Amino acid sequence: MDQYIWLGLLIFFGVLEAVTVGLTSIWFALGALVALLAASFGASGWLQVLAFILVSALALAGLRPLTKKYLNTKKVPTNADRVLGKIGVVMEKVDNMAGAGLVSVGGKLWTARSGMDAVIEKDTQVDILCIEGVKLIVSPHSESSD
Repeated sequence: MDQYIWLGLLIFFGVLEAVTVGLTSIWFALGALVALLAASFGASGWLQVLAFILVSALALAGLRPLTKKYLNTKKVPTNADRVLGKIGVVMEKVDNMAGAGLVSVGGKLWTARSGMDAVIEKDTQVDILCIEGVKLIVSPHSESSD
């Protein structure tokens, strides 16, 4: 009977691993596999559970750092990040309600939205707060931010 429980858990964790993006449950699948093997050789229930817990914990502790090193989870900066913290000039009035706004930064035109939902008039200097999609989020430039 124990073998069916461990086989069910092995399949469950294997399917869970297959439908998730990162390595999330492979550690428990390994533990269930070892517990299934222990059950096949007639180990008692408490020994099977202990094997499951120990193997899962050791796999998680030992292999997780290695997998994190080789999985590409880092954000790759682009040249667009160079405008963050810069000062731009409003070329077309920034109005979130109207969905309008153009800002020039470093000779390039960007669509822009106000970070404070305020209308920012043409020719106003603005601070670039962040980038959301292809839009700059800006606020009126304050001299104290220099």
